Parts: sequence; C-alpha cells; structure tokens
Amino acid sequence: MWQRIQTLYLVLATGLIAAMLFSLKAVVPGADGSFAQEIKYTAYVPYLILIIVIVILDFLALTAFRFRVFQMRTAVLAALITLALQVWIAVDYFTADSSLVFRLTAIFPLAALVFDLLAARGIASDIMVADSVNRLRTKKKNR
Repeated sequence: MWQRIQTLYLVLATGLIAAMLFSLKAVVPGADGSFAQEIKYTAYVPYLILIIVIVILDFLALTAFRFRVFQMRTAVLAALITLALQVWIAVDYFTADSSLVFRLTAIFPLAALVFDLLAARGIASDIMVADSVNRLRTKKKNR
C-alpha cells in the first residue's frame, strides 16, 4: 500500500481537506488591526457536509487499495466534489464584502483536486499494468 505514489497523493489530499475542518475561511479585520470576526468552514453547514463527504471518499480511496477500479472511481468522485467545493469558495470570494479577508486555506481544495487526479492517474496506470501481466499469463497457459 505505502509503496505506491498514489497513496501519498491520497494522504495529502485527505490531509488538506481534513485541515479545513479546523481552520478559518476568512476574517473581518477590526478597526484596531485585530480580527473582529473569524469565519470557519464548519459554521456553514453545506461546507461542512461537502468537507466530510470528501474526507470520507478520500479515506475510502486510500484504504481500498486491493480494489483498484473502486479506488480509482472513488478518487475521481472525490476530485469532482472537491472541484465543486472550490468553485463554491471562489464564488463566495468574488461576491464577498471587500472588508472580508480570505485565508490561505481557501485554495486547499484546489491542491487536493490536483492530488486526487494524480492519484487516479497512478491507479489507472496500475490497472493497465495488472491487465497486461494477466494477458501475458493467459497467453503462456494457452500454449
């Protein structure tokens, strides 16, 4: 399991999205330079639901290494939902009040999306290698 690069990609994607559960989305600076209000991702229930679903899907993809097709489909599904989360955060960013300051964690879904897609590509290449080895074995048996 740990010898494949896609496992590292899935761990990174899971870690980035899970970190969003405990981090701030944005802050509203006060008049004296301190932060008057802090906005978390968990304060808005649809964000919380999407983040939990993505973490579960990434964890399933991480632990389903024996079932490569399921693992690849789960990673792709996690990537699609992560893309939806990133688009939603981007819409919030462009429609937000100018006094709202977004944190760096707003681009975590974008990095997780890249890691999920790289993992899916690695899993797909593993599937192709396994299929080619199976074809070679069946050709030897048929001789």
